[in-house]
Amino acid sequence: MATAKKITMDELLASAPESVNQLSQGDTVEGTVLSVKKHEILIDLGAKGVGFVPRREAGHSRNLTEGEEVTASVVDAEMDNGMSLLSLRKAAKDKGWEEILAKLESGEVIEIVPFDANRGGLLVEYEGIRGFLPVSQLSAEHYPRVGASDKDEILSRLNALINKGINVRILDADRKTNKLIFSEKEAIKDGLSERFDSLKVGDKVEGVATGVVDFGVFINIEGIEGLVHISEISWERVNNPKDYVKIGDNIEAKIIAIDKDRLSLSMKQLSEDPWLSEVEKFEKGSKVEGTVTRITPFGAFVQISPAIEALVHVSELGKGSDVNPENVFTLNERKDFLVIDIDKENRKISLSLAK
Repeated sequence: MATAKKITMDELLASAPESVNQLSQGDTVEGTVLSVKKHEILIDLGAKGVGFVPRREAGHSRNLTEGEEVTASVVDAEMDNGMSLLSLRKAAKDKGWEEILAKLESGEVIEIVPFDANRGGLLVEYEGIRGFLPVSQLSAEHYPRVGASDKDEILSRLNALINKGINVRILDADRKTNKLIFSEKEAIKDGLSERFDSLKVGDKVEGVATGVVDFGVFINIEGIEGLVHISEISWERVNNPKDYVKIGDNIEAKIIAIDKDRLSLSMKQLSEDPWLSEVEKFEKGSKVEGTVTRITPFGAFVQISPAIEALVHVSELGKGSDVNPENVFTLNERKDFLVIDIDKENRKISLSLAK
């Protein structure tokens, strides 16, 4: 059985007919991938010779293999080495705009794969066209909910989405200005509307914590974003939500309000309020011991049980406008107090200094 002779690149170029010169700048040609290297791709153009494609002109989303059929645009009909300089990106770009404008018109959901990120969003190449997916157009699942000062964390979260498929709709496309904007939120909007309609205040829901910030916890509930305000995390006074929830935690919560595109949630309302049981231990006129937890111009807050914080109003510290609670109390000190009022309806206990 005869063995096929391996043709070298020099022989291939030498055997190419003079018709290679029939190519002109701007032509669109069909060819077959001969070889794929780190910085270059060679294309067999048949009777028109061999084309050279620099790696940057292949496109970020192209994973070419030998033998693959491709369409290219001629940048230079004949270089010094006899090959033609080609661009796969330009050919794809011309065809890509037609595809993009059609998908914008139809509202079709498509998949994109980001190749880079900055703090503003994700960089994408789709159908040979560079585009952008802004942070503001990410779904609740991917939106980097972090504190305003955690800019490095925002970029870290976005970098985690590089090379991962994301379903989007085209939000805006303009060929003249080379503008292409994607939206993940628009791609899931129809499904979210149906889910919102199935929810009501009082429902118990489950989700995953996607962000823990100073004012509360963001939770992704099957694509719907929910917020547990710091005041709804625990019946205890919460100073830092990060002491109670970590990103990635599975969270159960109760819906307490439904806004246009977000749920207001409560974690604490899924458990009994311990204040209501502990308050039964105290009576008006009784003496209690407590720890000073906060000092303000209008008085001091005192922890008299694990769930109950009471107030010593400045009016109980003496007469006149010059009374300063900071001159009377020291933070974290323990003192004896007298219960002067219990308001169960408003969850308030008022104290005075014991004599």
